[in-house]
Amino acid sequence: MAVRGTTQPEGGFASSLAGKDRLRPALLSDQVYDLLRTALIDGDLQPGERVVESEIARRLGVSQAPVREAVKRLAREGVLEHIPRRGNFVAEVSERDVEHARQVREPLERLAGELAATAITAAELSRLDDLVREMRDAVARGDLGRFRDADITFHATVGEAAGNPFLTRMWGVLEPSLRTLRAIADPLFDGDWQAMADEHGRLVALLREGDPKAAGQAFAEHAAGRGPVPDRRSTRAKRTPAD
Repeated sequence: MAVRGTTQPEGGFASSLAGKDRLRPALLSDQVYDLLRTALIDGDLQPGERVVESEIARRLGVSQAPVREAVKRLAREGVLEHIPRRGNFVAEVSERDVEHARQVREPLERLAGELAATAITAAELSRLDDLVREMRDAVARGDLGRFRDADITFHATVGEAAGNPFLTRMWGVLEPSLRTLRAIADPLFDGDWQAMADEHGRLVALLREGDPKAAGQAFAEHAAGRGPVPDRRSTRAKRTPAD
């Protein structure tokens, strides 16, 4: 067994790499995965739509193998659903899916807000301001895909500002599924998207104030959908047929 800090003898694992082909910057399946995930985020692939591996491979000019691997990866994340003898379909995003995502996000967001309130830097606050402006611009342009990207980056930035590497890792595990399920910027949200952008501005203001309890509570309520931005779904749910 080699002792750490000593020179490795010639040969062994390092030498065996000499005859190997250089690794490509990214596996083809990873590139196909990114393309499909982007299509899901942007709404180019709609819930319930069938994903045909052979057609995707033909359009991309690749074999079916990398497409199949990318599709399997998305199925493991719960974004695609495989139905035997029928194929793969984009999973439906239900209220229950969004609620499950919220249940996991809420404690993480609370902790991130609490820690970031006392640890965040001026540069990170400026970055959050930029992201809020990007959200507002996305709303003005009607680009909800861009809004979602800015929203996800906003919360990831707050997590990094918290200064807890374990929190950052937890967010890193959760983010891909949240992104592909579009559960950060709620796809079922039926309210004022401009007000939602402004709500993120309020969260930044709370971080600037440096009150861990207030910031943590606001981030938790935001993650759980209990923030001050009204959602017309809840209003309609309270109406009677006579209304």
